[in-house]
Amino acid sequence: MRHHERHRTDRVGWLRAAVLGANDGIVSVSGLVVGVAASGASASTVLITGVAGLVAGAMSMAAGEYVSVQSQADAEAADLAVETRELQEMPDSELAELTQIYTERGLEPGLARQVAEQLTARDALATHLRDELGITEALRARPLQAALASATAFTVGALLPIATTVLAPPDRVVLVTTVATLAGLLASGGVAAWVGGAPVLRGAWRVGFWGAMAMAAAALVGRLFHVSV
Repeated sequence: MRHHERHRTDRVGWLRAAVLGANDGIVSVSGLVVGVAASGASASTVLITGVAGLVAGAMSMAAGEYVSVQSQADAEAADLAVETRELQEMPDSELAELTQIYTERGLEPGLARQVAEQLTARDALATHLRDELGITEALRARPLQAALASATAFTVGALLPIATTVLAPPDRVVLVTTVATLAGLLASGGVAAWVGGAPVLRGAWRVGFWGAMAMAAAALVGRLFHVSV
């Protein structure tokens, strides 16, 4: 009987992009809102700043994730082409290379050769991608998935500080946004840790701490310049 195991590595691609997007959406837009509000700007200016930050940030996150992950996908495609050509032109050398890999991992040479032959007969290219290059289907680069996850998460995260600019009294925008942002960061950090199988409290504290540092820096800039817009 096969026992059921729950693994989370297949979530790495979109989870990383989503966590980065959500945290960036909360922190960066909150930083804009707090910084502009602390400078003495009007409520409408603060709101427009937040909305502009949301739109620009979501587009930037999507583009950045797509370009960076596509670069990884391009590298994977290049390696795939190399392995495909080598398997066609020098199958014996590739089989010997695979045997050496398994020998270095602890198998006896004879058994390593047998394993290499059987796996090569089943799917030579997939075997070399996995065992020689470390490329697996679960961890393959998916640019579009990363871009969508990042942009969506950024938008959801940015809606929190924007909501505070609408609902909070004008003279309390900085305080309300700060409190709401810290709560949101703790929640997003905890959820991300839970989804990834990590300790929830540690994840929440880590995200909350660095978010608080960013908020403090933004508020300080606004108060130092004290520019009325």
